[in-house]
Amino acid sequence: MNELNGKVAVVTGGASGIGLASVEKFLDRGARVVIADINAERGESAAAALGSDAAFKATDVADADQVRDLISFTDERFGGLDIMFNNAGIPAAMRANFLDDDLTDFRRVMDVDLLGVMLGTQHAARYMAEHGGGSVINTTSIGGIRAGCGQMVYRAAKAGVIHFTKCAAIDLARYGVRVNCIAPGAIVTPILSVATAHLGDGDAATQELREVIKTIRPLQREGNVDDIAEAAVYFAGEGSAYVTGTVLPVDGGIVAGHASNQMLDIEQHHAESLSA
Repeated sequence: MNELNGKVAVVTGGASGIGLASVEKFLDRGARVVIADINAERGESAAAALGSDAAFKATDVADADQVRDLISFTDERFGGLDIMFNNAGIPAAMRANFLDDDLTDFRRVMDVDLLGVMLGTQHAARYMAEHGGGSVINTTSIGGIRAGCGQMVYRAAKAGVIHFTKCAAIDLARYGVRVNCIAPGAIVTPILSVATAHLGDGDAATQELREVIKTIRPLQREGNVDDIAEAAVYFAGEGSAYVTGTVLPVDGGIVAGHASNQMLDIEQHHAESLSA
């Protein structure tokens, strides 16, 4: 269970949610980790609680200078960089109808969710190219794979992450830098609540959406942050040494196809009737 022993990682958005779970998982598997987050209070608290193998660097991933400084800080603190997990992301406000979307959050969502991934990949790869290669992991979403209504800006940004990841994987392979991405789906984190916060009944809307997800998800359990963290460990370690340009949905099977729970219930009821 020490497959990351001796490696140095950066996790952006590492102070909470999927990021923090991944930081903890990386540490547990032997890595030293820099937590990068815009929330200094939460990041410093997390690093202090996790011990000397964790450090915090306040970073806005949409700021090229801050991302460059993050890579320098990591090298100075832990003497290297083997894993870059570009995980930081924000939702767009959820709208029922695209025609009613004023797109006021377009620039910030694109800056964080897409530009932030591109900057993180570029600056990390510049270091890795001169130090024997490494692994870059980007967080997309199943919303970037599957078309659908709502969250148009977020979906567009996450689709961009997928295509960028594949392009970067081809471009950076010559340097021994692998680039892959994880597509979470229906993971219990606060991001859905943030997306519905502008609604008068945001909490009710969030719960209603989670109930809808249950009806279409083949695996009948909710995904959690540790599910994504385990996928990140796979891409970070040598077990994926021959894997690059890959998109891994971690979504309970939603991308594979929607389950009709109602139909399954009907079939089960009839089967039980026949056997009675």
